[in-house]
Amino acid sequence: MKRVALIGSGFGGLAEAIRLQARGYKVTIFEKRAKVGGRAYQLVKDGYTFDMGPSLITAPFIIERVFHAAGKRMRDYLDILPLDPFYRIYFHDKTYMDYSGDPVRMKQEIAKFDPADAKNYDRFFEDVRGIYDAVITDGLGSKPFDSWTSFLKFVPRAIGLGGMLPVYSYVSKYFRHEHNRFAFSFHPLFIGGSPFRAPSIYIMIPYLEREAGVWFSRGGMYSLVQAFEKVFLELGGTIRTGAEVQEIVVRDGAVAGVRVGGEMQEADIVVSNGDVPWVYKNLIAPEHRVRRWTDRAIDRLHISMSVFLLYIGVRKKYPQLKHHTLIISKRYRELVKDIFDRKTLPDDFSMYLHVPTRTDPSMAPEGAESIYLLVPVPHLGASIDWSTAAGPFRERILAFLEKEFGLEDLRKNIDVLETFTPVDFKEQLNAHLGNAFSIEPRLTQSAIFRPHNRSEEIRGLYFVGAGTHPGGGVPGVLLGAEATEACIVADTTR
Repeated sequence: MKRVALIGSGFGGLAEAIRLQARGYKVTIFEKRAKVGGRAYQLVKDGYTFDMGPSLITAPFIIERVFHAAGKRMRDYLDILPLDPFYRIYFHDKTYMDYSGDPVRMKQEIAKFDPADAKNYDRFFEDVRGIYDAVITDGLGSKPFDSWTSFLKFVPRAIGLGGMLPVYSYVSKYFRHEHNRFAFSFHPLFIGGSPFRAPSIYIMIPYLEREAGVWFSRGGMYSLVQAFEKVFLELGGTIRTGAEVQEIVVRDGAVAGVRVGGEMQEADIVVSNGDVPWVYKNLIAPEHRVRRWTDRAIDRLHISMSVFLLYIGVRKKYPQLKHHTLIISKRYRELVKDIFDRKTLPDDFSMYLHVPTRTDPSMAPEGAESIYLLVPVPHLGASIDWSTAAGPFRERILAFLEKEFGLEDLRKNIDVLETFTPVDFKEQLNAHLGNAFSIEPRLTQSAIFRPHNRSEEIRGLYFVGAGTHPGGGVPGVLLGAEATEACIVADTTR
């Protein structure tokens, strides 16, 4: 029975642990924090419940496959609810779009801004289907991309599908109005990428949403964490919380185990669900990574942006907020450049609000609202001192919501107000440069160019999560768990 030490317990790590434990490996999860979840943590305070990270389900069938691998049924552990609309998008000119999976209603929404754009909706999705089929139907997202042969076979297909174009450029072929272009190009921001350079292989996300819906798990996304944890324990797995790994021990080019609390924990296999750049730099001695992931190579990586998060418990209802609400600045391209390239904290901002009480009132006291607010900001490579910038930035956001957006008397009704900055990503989650989504998904950092699911240098070391193939987001890390499982099984059953 192969012993597996698994570092971290985000969605990718938990899915990997379930898959390997179900196959007969002896898996122990080592988690730094007090409970499992990683970036999908939970905050409960004064009767309010907040998901601290991922906030939506876009591919229930991919989640179902994790339960199926363990011989379980998702419906026995989880109660998921469909959302309609998926998002309400408020634009700077006071117009809005209710974005859903219903083609008839979506054409009406698109036509509000440009009737000609509505006529291209069907053609857009017909063309995007080819990319979806490549990633999901044909399983490229769930297979390791660690050989040039497989990559070079895929390149002609990707070019033919337009998958090498930036997402915004791809969308612009079908839609003329900027509001419509935004609605179908913003999705890379959900996985840490710029819509103006993330390759259109990621354009399959809107298709995935339309085909499989957007869902919410009753009790919050942390209920999915708890369901995975329960399945893993039922399979006989071991979880050690408050157990931060200090070193991945390597002997003769292969893993020997991990060092936790100064003690050696021997293992035949080590799987890391930690942030890949941070893990290579901080847990593996430089002499064991001389070919590919040297400190210099890691420093050349383009790291995803971070986010500024507010968790707001307010004793008042705001019906203009849907379950998922986006509020968009007048500047789209320039705001993205400020965050990704100029690395400045701009005066304006776009934001995403998750209001689960719209669907599940139990997540706040009666008559109250639980609000998770996310604003994209630069990572810690920027010259921003969050010890002094966080307070004023928070007040600007609250003032905007109250005075300009119309959340009347917001500040006087706040019961809970918690802040999470890029510094917290670094200190609490061991995220390199305080990133929110690990390595930025750009063309030169996708597929074979991302850190591989199987370490290129150290035998018995594997990666799962946002920093490896195929990338971030709940569907991405769960597909990555399948790819990593395939690597481990192939390497240990020869």
